Amino acid sequence: MKKVAYGSLMLLLSFILILSACGGNNKDNGGAPSGNSTESSKPSGKEDDGPVEELTVAFPIVSPDLAGLELVEQEMNKITESKIKVRVKFMAINAGEWLQRTNLIFSSNEKLDLTYVHGSMYSNMVAKGMLSPLDDLIGEYGSGITAALEPKYLNASKIGGKTYSIPSVRDLAGSYGYTIRKDLVDKYNIDLSAIKTLDDVANVLQLIKEKEPDRVPIATGGTQSFRDVYKFYDELGDNMGVLPHYDNDLKVVNLFETQEYADFVKRIREWYKAGYILSDAATNKLSLTELMSSGKVASYLGMQKPGFDAQETKSNGVEVVSAELNPPYSTTSNITVAMWGIPVHSKLPEKAMKLLNLMYEDADVVNLFTWGVEGTHYVKVQDNIIKYPDGKDATSVGFNSLQWMFGNQFKAYVLENNDPEIWSKVKEFNESAKPSKALGFIFDGSNVKTEYAAVSNVINEYKLSLETGSVDPDKILPQFNAKLKAAGIDKIVAEKQKQLDEWAKANGVQ
Repeated sequence: MKKVAYGSLMLLLSFILILSACGGNNKDNGGAPSGNSTESSKPSGKEDDGPVEELTVAFPIVSPDLAGLELVEQEMNKITESKIKVRVKFMAINAGEWLQRTNLIFSSNEKLDLTYVHGSMYSNMVAKGMLSPLDDLIGEYGSGITAALEPKYLNASKIGGKTYSIPSVRDLAGSYGYTIRKDLVDKYNIDLSAIKTLDDVANVLQLIKEKEPDRVPIATGGTQSFRDVYKFYDELGDNMGVLPHYDNDLKVVNLFETQEYADFVKRIREWYKAGYILSDAATNKLSLTELMSSGKVASYLGMQKPGFDAQETKSNGVEVVSAELNPPYSTTSNITVAMWGIPVHSKLPEKAMKLLNLMYEDADVVNLFTWGVEGTHYVKVQDNIIKYPDGKDATSVGFNSLQWMFGNQFKAYVLENNDPEIWSKVKEFNESAKPSKALGFIFDGSNVKTEYAAVSNVINEYKLSLETGSVDPDKILPQFNAKLKAAGIDKIVAEKQKQLDEWAKANGVQ
């Protein structure tokens, strides 16, 4: 995605959306590692007898509670100085300032050796020459990375046959489902196993509307539409040209003029007219957490994974249960949402790769990034189970990271009262997911950046009203599609098809 303005928008929105897609604040969604996470591996690659050198590592934060960051850095350095002759300097940047701050860092060649990379800006960064190719470095120093990531996931971040960023190990797929308050399920004997389609969901919404007149049956949160939380296609990075049903014989289509999209927005309109949806859904700013915790809303749609119900129960403050509507699929977007890259201006790329490798193979490093310092930010209950110190929680402990971002989460401890087998279940979930036929394809929008901006503006104009049922699609959808065509969406689709064909040929995908 080449248009910086569009990339900026995507980044800011993504930090809201991917908190749920990647587990939200995983302090309430921990998991037990597969294997023994208490073992730390020896560093890979050649031994380094040189001097200790400092690496600057940048990552975004959403919590202001970072009083313990310096202590985490100190403990990290005890490991890295000994193992790879590296002293780590953290650069924690508020998520809302991430794009502006990192653009300044790259433009001024400010010292930066390892950085978080979000998929929405990845191709733009590569096209601008901001990231170093990593394949040779992975071959030399990255045995922990290649052991942790299956080739299909590691290769999913390749652009032009080269790896410029490495995905973190976590849930690398997603399924879409229906989530509802458990007290309502129990009260009305709702059979979750019978909920398999949106028609089945509609039956439950009708029941709630009749039996719980003071409660809104279903909602989305903040700036999300119902399409954001229920997808039936590979978005190919941006929804401007998609792959229906994750295959479609690799034929890219304009989603908004498909019959499936028309049927979907008509369905949502029917729900809206029946009173199942918030009357102000198109302008609502409250998050799902706020809506659910207030008791106002009964249910919602969303991307799911193992541990989802426990995560959402803690987030909402009310017990919820879920039904799967679509089976898990793995797309490039699932994988590239959280990655790590080495800036091209780093003077220490080999050291940076050694540190990155530790984030995938060394349990002590993983858990410092994930949980902080033992005895200060957490205490062990048993080998791989931890809890917060007495009188502390995620908001007051002094270190609160976006855990899914860092390295190999399969080596992370699990917070007490969460499923101790969560990471083995996530691993099984990843393995069970069907890969999109376009898994590994990353679109470069540089040839259509003018159209990108124009189409993005049109989508922003119509998306929420159409996809929350707030307007009549019979009247508004034709207007929407006419404006999309005038803005150049057909040119984007054609360019994406051209690139997808080239990618498929180069990778032997038919």
